Parts: sequence; structure tokens; C-alpha cells
Amino acid sequence: MPSPAVTSVEVSSLPLVATGKVRNLYEIDQSTLLLVASDRISAYDVVLQNGIPDKGKILTQVSSHWFSVLAEKIPTLKHHLLTLAPPSSLTPAERSLVEGRCMQVRKLNVLPIEVIVRGYITGSAWSEYTEKGTVHGIPQPAGLQYCAAFPDGPIYTPSTKAVQGEKDENITPDQARKIVGDKVADRIAELSVTIYKAAAEYAKARDIIIADTKFEFAYDEASDDIVLVDEVLTPDSSRFWPADAYEVGREQDSFDKQYLRNWLTSNKLKGKEGVEIPEDIVSQTRERYNQIFEVLTSPVPSSVCAQGCVCLGHLGAVSKRAHIAEILTFIDGYSD
Repeated sequence: MPSPAVTSVEVSSLPLVATGKVRNLYEIDQSTLLLVASDRISAYDVVLQNGIPDKGKILTQVSSHWFSVLAEKIPTLKHHLLTLAPPSSLTPAERSLVEGRCMQVRKLNVLPIEVIVRGYITGSAWSEYTEKGTVHGIPQPAGLQYCAAFPDGPIYTPSTKAVQGEKDENITPDQARKIVGDKVADRIAELSVTIYKAAAEYAKARDIIIADTKFEFAYDEASDDIVLVDEVLTPDSSRFWPADAYEVGREQDSFDKQYLRNWLTSNKLKGKEGVEIPEDIVSQTRERYNQIFEVLTSPVPSSVCAQGCVCLGHLGAVSKRAHIAEILTFIDGYSD
């Protein structure tokens, strides 16, 4: 049985800089911050009454894994993670509380917008498209189906970054330019799509579709670098779909927060304050977060059999059915 959800985090040994929907931010020194992920969960910009046990640890470990993967795939990428170790200045009780759910990160000027990269049309993008034929003000081809891939590839779609208690708002790329300037806007647009493509390729090898994901960036004035910050490619910030169950035109199975969103919507609780999540929904949400953690952090070894088939190439996948079908097709067509 999982430990109780950690919805309150107090680290009195360090100055508190900010409290967000999920994370608390503390100052370690003039150049370093401590980012602590609680088990709180929000949906539709509202924090629910109870949390998801171990969620903060999963988000932290998934983010750490992605920072490592992306740094290897995009050697020029800069990110803010320094270490997962708690700072030595914490008390033993504080160290025990934050162990596994904290990151020491560089102190940077975070840009005042969020960056969503969308590979597939769903969520608020679908709502706007069905009403106006656009996504974040960007015209899209007629006839797109629900959850279809964007025909010209993933698109950069910014949003505002609201203070706690307010709602993020989708904005156009031109509006983002007015907020951060042309130079920075161009760089984050290009970089965010590059990161998404690298991550999507990595996930595809594990039979996972990354439908969309949200990034945050900072600007490092000293080095003139754009730096990837906050969480990255977690089930809180992304939609993860099992590739073998994907079907255009319907709601997808998912390994992310969408399960909770769907429950809220179906029970007419979308956007309402003070909602307590039933235990079965907590358990199912936790299971989905655990599953995507295991899949994304698993290696995908290749072992070539006597017939030349890479038969272990999908060992880390959610489902092996598609790969088994490939193997059987190969065998059927094989002849001495």
C-alpha cells in the first residue's frame, strides 16, 4: 500500500521563494534554488483537495531522466538541473521529506510564458479548431479529425503563465513575441519543437505517442542561452497515449492527468474548488503515472535472432502486440 500523499511541504531551513500548484521553491544561495514537488494535483487550473501518493517523486524522477536523455540527443541544450540531492543545510527530517522529490536547480530569469508543443489535435486545441478552424490563432487545414496528427508536423503554441488562482490563457505566437521579444520568441519556438521531436522519437521506440507537452524556459543573460527549466515531459505536463491503442476520431487511452480530467468533466466538477478525489480515481491515476514512469525510464535493448529479427526491440513498451505481429509477419514470409 502506498504511503499517504504529501500535499504539504515545509522546509523552514531555507527561505521560501514561491508556492505553486504542485511545487514549492526555496532559495539555497544566490545562484541556486531548491524545487520540491509535492503530491498535490491540479486540473483545469484548480488544485484538488487530496493528492496522488508518490506523484511528486514520479514527476521529479521522470524530469531528471528526460533532462539526461535530451542532453544526449541535443548536445547544445541547456537545462537548469544541478543535482537531485537535498542540500546539506536541511535538517534530517527535512531531508527525509524531500528525498526523491527535490531538485537543486540554477537560479534564472524564467520567461513569463509557457510553451506547448502539439503533435496531435486534442484538448483546448480541438475546442478552438472546431469553433474557429484555428489553433492558438494559427489557421489549420479543414477536415482534421479529433486526435489526428497535425499534417505538417508538431506546432509551437504558447500560453500565458498565470499566477496561482488564475487561469493560463492560450495566445498566438505574435502575442508571445510582444511579451518576450522577437529574438527570444524565435529561439524558444525552434528549440521547443526540436525537443518535442527528440522526445517523441524516444517515446515511439517504447510504443508511446506524445500527443502534446508543455515546456518552460528561462533566459540566461550571462551566456545568452535559452535554458529548459521546471518539469519536463511528465504526466502532469504531457499527454501520453499507448501507440497500439491509438485510433483517430475518439478519446484516447492515456497515461497522464487526462484520466482525472475526464472524471471531473463527467461528474460536472470541471473547474470547481474543494473537490476531493475518490479513492478509486486516486488509485487509477497513480497507476497510470507509475506505468508511464516505468515505460519511459526502461531501456529498449536490441537482440538480433537467427532470422535477423530485432525481436527484443520493444522490451520496454506498454504493449508488445504490434511488435509480435511484425515478428509473425516476418516468419510467415520467411523461406529457406
